[in-house]
Amino acid sequence: MLTLREQLTALYTNEVEPAEVVGAFRRALVVVPLDERGGLWTVPYGGVWWIHAFCDEAALARFAAAKSHGTEWDYVTTFGARLLDVVVPAVGEPTGVALDLGGDTPFFLPPVAGVVPDAAAVVTTAGGDKR
Repeated sequence: MLTLREQLTALYTNEVEPAEVVGAFRRALVVVPLDERGGLWTVPYGGVWWIHAFCDEAALARFAAAKSHGTEWDYVTTFGARLLDVVVPAVGEPTGVALDLGGDTPFFLPPVAGVVPDAAAVVTTAGGDKR
């Protein structure tokens, strides 16, 4: 079985499907940086809150260095499934996970059915409007 990082690389070379990466994310321990208040580091974009997660500490350190935040960030480690099934619904607003941003193989887990619980999923219309 491929690691999450290996799955991401395989996705970018068209060797696996996105659903396989979602499955690997659910099974993997991921690193989630904390903000200055001790909450999970999130960024709003396109009407969605994006929780930032990383495959490992090294990926977080590279991201932090690129953002000029130094390489020392407080973080928690959790299973991807916990982020998607517990944390995302608890936010109460459209929330997804941005994995390994700033790296060679970033991956977005949007708040849609099949990725997050149906109650936390955003439904979009043909025109792109969210319901």
